[in-house]
Amino acid sequence: MQAVVLAAGEGTRMRPLTANTLKPMLPVADRPLVAHTADGAVEAGAEELIFVVGYEADAVRSYFGDSYRGVPVRFAVQAEQRGTADAVAAARDHLDGPFAVLNGDNLYDHAGLAALFDAAPSVAAYRVGDPSNYGVLSTDGDTVTGVVEKPSDPPTELANAGAYVFPAEAREWLDVDPSERGEREITDVLARVVDERSVTAVEVDRWLDVGRPWELLAANEWKLGEQERRIDGEVRGDADLRGTVVVESGAVVEPGVVVEGPALIRSGATVGPNAYVRGATLLGENVHVGHGVEVKNSVVMADSNVPHVSYVGDSLLGEDVNFGAGTQVANLRHDGEKVRQTVKGDRVPTGRRKYGVVAGDGVRTAINTSLNPGVVLSAGATTTPGESVTRDR
Repeated sequence: MQAVVLAAGEGTRMRPLTANTLKPMLPVADRPLVAHTADGAVEAGAEELIFVVGYEADAVRSYFGDSYRGVPVRFAVQAEQRGTADAVAAARDHLDGPFAVLNGDNLYDHAGLAALFDAAPSVAAYRVGDPSNYGVLSTDGDTVTGVVEKPSDPPTELANAGAYVFPAEAREWLDVDPSERGEREITDVLARVVDERSVTAVEVDRWLDVGRPWELLAANEWKLGEQERRIDGEVRGDADLRGTVVVESGAVVEPGVVVEGPALIRSGATVGPNAYVRGATLLGENVHVGHGVEVKNSVVMADSNVPHVSYVGDSLLGEDVNFGAGTQVANLRHDGEKVRQTVKGDRVPTGRRKYGVVAGDGVRTAINTSLNPGVVLSAGATTTPGESVTRDR
């Protein structure tokens, strides 16, 4: 079976982390987000991967090349972002037989994807407490009878998890009319398949739609939690590595460092001396975490530096970020409320009681900068010495 992996979207809700990087190529543990989707497809039995690309397409092409894990790879270009059905239609000339469609910015448990492939035609379903914010599947037993978008009175608790296996005929059913929001939706294709065939709802145990920065944190918490301890790099002196910690070849952990897993220290990174890394933390390639620094439950992307006496908690730092000495991130509201963050101009709840900052590529903070919970620093933003930043910049 062929698997179509959608990886063309710009990821505007993930800004500023996607100012220079395609959302599916953002790091989740030791590989891009979309690679986890591809892994699941390969393990489920995909015989060919077709990546639909658009924005920053060369990054996807470069990473996957002509084959991935022994499976042939092809690419299709969605020149204009006009919806998920339009994206699959861009791959139509490559399709021959039944095919799966997966979102390149979603994480699925791999056993669930294998069950999805075995039950074709099928759609992945995830049971949620409040399905009113999702597309919801109507079912008769395991058979799908319909899909309702964000219903006020949901027919079931089964959210549409955005993974499908379609029959070969669906190749000709992709030219659906635009929806009210002006996009050609894959759910309209699913509705046609439901009318024409018996479609099985396959409930997956775990699913995450990674659309906003705090969901990238959650994705790393998930995948870092699955890794096995491995120390290939250099660990010096009395450094103490506890639990599930991975230190890649070429990384250095200096004396006096304590790392409490799950944590991943990637090749070229240096930690310490006398630093503390804990929670589900990813330190990307060539990252430097220096003396007296604590990093907790955060993602620090490639080539970034937190060199002197700083605290970074529950935060996401893009590439080539530099935090000046004494920069402190606040990650907790004293009123006990969940932290909010601005997404596309709207201040929205993250659902997290502890949540720090999002810093885009190239951010520079001056010495003794304080950053409030939920602050977003756009790519290239700077601060002044001793500044307390309470608003997005």
